[in-house]
Parts: sequence; structure tokens; C-alpha cells
Amino acid sequence: MPTEVLMPALSPTMEEGTLAKWLVAEGDAVSSGDLLAEIETDKATMEFESVDDGVVGKLLVRDGAAGIKVNTPIAILLAEDESKADIETNQDGPQQGRSQDVGENAEDEAGGMDEEKRPPSTSRDHSASGRIFASPLARRMAKESGLDLADIKGSGPHGRIVKSDVQSMEDRPKLHTPADSRPERLVTGASADAVLKLYEDREFEEIELDGMRKTIAGRLVEAKQTIPHFYLRRDILLDALIALRSDLNNRLETRGIKLSVNDFIIKACALALQRVPDANAVWAGDRILRLKPSDVAVAVAVDGGLYTPVIRNAEMKSLSALSTQIKSLVARAHERKLKPQEYQGGSFSVSNLGMFGVDSFDAVINPPHGAILAVGAAGKKAIVSDNGELIAATTMSVTLSVDHRVIDGALGAKLLAEIKGYLEDPMAMLA
Repeated sequence: MPTEVLMPALSPTMEEGTLAKWLVAEGDAVSSGDLLAEIETDKATMEFESVDDGVVGKLLVRDGAAGIKVNTPIAILLAEDESKADIETNQDGPQQGRSQDVGENAEDEAGGMDEEKRPPSTSRDHSASGRIFASPLARRMAKESGLDLADIKGSGPHGRIVKSDVQSMEDRPKLHTPADSRPERLVTGASADAVLKLYEDREFEEIELDGMRKTIAGRLVEAKQTIPHFYLRRDILLDALIALRSDLNNRLETRGIKLSVNDFIIKACALALQRVPDANAVWAGDRILRLKPSDVAVAVAVDGGLYTPVIRNAEMKSLSALSTQIKSLVARAHERKLKPQEYQGGSFSVSNLGMFGVDSFDAVINPPHGAILAVGAAGKKAIVSDNGELIAATTMSVTLSVDHRVIDGALGAKLLAEIKGYLEDPMAMLA
């Protein structure tokens, strides 16, 4: 029986992707491990390998097709003794990876399968990954009837929910739940139609959202709606750091290494998290995870979005090693060549807009991180010295955004004081 090739989940957070480019054509013979396509996720372009041997019988989506949900069929693979005629023969019947109600409704896009994420379940009716598998027709019927797919037992292959399963639930007596007591999805603002109507007499360009921008939008809405932010601000004296940086760069010039102020900031944050281990933590839904290593994420602006590559074990790395690794991650971020494990995880983030002349700002926490440090521009200011004299000093304003579920006020203040201490006495970072 022909085997369907499904859109893969190339990262734990991937829900849909773009088929950037097919690397095979119909009629090509492939073996397990051969490259089939290039897939664009929300963060990177990755190569997708075949897991089976066979012949490419049919490509179901074109190059550049966007918004393809994970586990949607994208191609059909034929065994040695099969031909394209077998594809047509089995089009209306159940196939590997397909729902039984294929063809029940013309609106079921090519009879594909849809899915929804939910908390992991031990039920045999749903996959261990926490996804609920259902045909598009069954999904639409459930939505129209106000049914939760998680409450429906699937009778299709591997527990998939099909039309008859939804119909059987519709026939059951329903318990009334007031609309205002049901949990709502994240509020995303006015509908597209409503906004378009506001500007129907104005000239504008409509820009399609790519996977990265959709992910950023969703995560930021989640962060601001679900994370109780509070903010701590300090001014930091940088003259000692700037002098040390200049001296070290002179010594490192022959090795082609040039340290940035941001390298010192990341190192300071990593060491501060070790000094205040209770703040080196993330929110995990119903518990807090306290990390032992300092895994610090660095915000990197790219065309159309943002990456946050993670420097793992940053507290153990020298400034020169940190600088080299950060430059490599930033370069690959701009090329969208980062691997998921390079931008996922971490407990703390650094976002530096000082190079753009921004004096100070409040950054949004990157869930599930416990905090993020927003760094402003450094500049000369008049300050009063310890002996009461008015002097000119190089200062930098920073703001620590903190998740109050993870870090309380006093603990956050202690963390920020440690960061300030390392940056104002940078020789301590070399000890």
C-alpha cells in the first residue's frame, strides 16, 4: 500500500512549516536517509530525510508552499511493486497516516489529517507526544458543536478521530457550561476583516506573516498575558570595563579576537546566576526548575524577526571563547542556519539595544525564562563621586524584567546587584 510522507516536526515547538524546496522529483528512487526536501520552520531551514525506501509516486505540495501543519501528507512513496495507479486505487480508502473519512467532504483538503496539541496523555486514543489526531471534517464538526477533541475517543486508525466519533458525541446529553466560564484562547486583537475595513480608503501594502513572525507574535502575547512582569533598574559605571576591554583587545589582536561590551555583559550575567542560584530558574507550569549551569540566551535581530541563541555553560567559558561562540551563532542566525538545540532552552536572556542609541527599555520575558536583562547605550554623564566631586563617567542603564512567579523582588534585586558588581569590577570575571 502506498505510504504517505508527512510534514515532520523538526523542533518541539513546530506546528507548521514551509516546504522551501523539493530535493527529489516524482519517479525518483529513494532510500532511508536520502534527503527529500528543505523545510522552513519558524526559526530555520532544515533538511528532511526519508525514513523509508521506495519511489516518489506523487508530490502533494509545491515548492514554497507555506502553512503546512505537522503530520499533513506532503508526498506519497511507492514500494517496488506499486505504481501510480495504486495511488488512485487507494485514494478513497484508509492509507497509512490517513484518516478513515478521507473524501467524506470536498472541503477536507485532499483528505489530510489535522492535529491539536494538548497535555501529554497516557490514553491509547492519542499519541504520547500530546497531539490529538483528527480529520479536518471531524475537527470542523467538533468546533461547530462546541466539543473538545480531547473528550472524544477516536475509532480511526491509531485512535484518530473521524466523523462518526464526533456524531456520536453530538447525540449525547450535554452539560451546559456558561460561555464566560470557559477558558478563552489568547486574545490577538481585532479580526483581519475588521482592521481592513478601517483602512479600506487608504493605500497600503498587505504583508503575509511568515512562520517566524507568527511564532514571535504568539509567544509575545503569551508572555505579556500570562507572565507577571516586574522591573528593576540600575545605572552601571563602565570606565573600568572599557579600560580592561581595550587592554585585552590589544593582547588578543594577533588571534583575531575582538571583545565587545556585550561579551562582558553575558559573562557577568552567567557568573551572577551562579552567585544567586535561586534566580537561575524557569517556570514549568506547576513547578519551578532550578538550573545548575548558566545557560544565557542572546537576542539577535534578523530580517523579519528575532533569534535567541543560547550560550550553554556560559559561566565556564573565557571571554575570548564566549566572543568567538557568539559571533558564530549570530552569523548563522542571520543565515537562518541555527539548529533547534542552539536557540531553545536557557534560563536567562540578554537584549542589547545600546548599539542603536536606545538609552533604556523594558524587555519582554522569553518564556519559560525567569528574567531578561535589557541593556541601553553607554555614554558620558556627570555623576557625583564617592568623595563628593562632580565628575564625568561612562554609564549604562539596564533594566531587569523578572517573572514574579519565579523570582521575588528581593531576589531579583540581589541578582541585578551581582551583575552590576561584575561589570563595575570586571577583573573579577577573569579570576
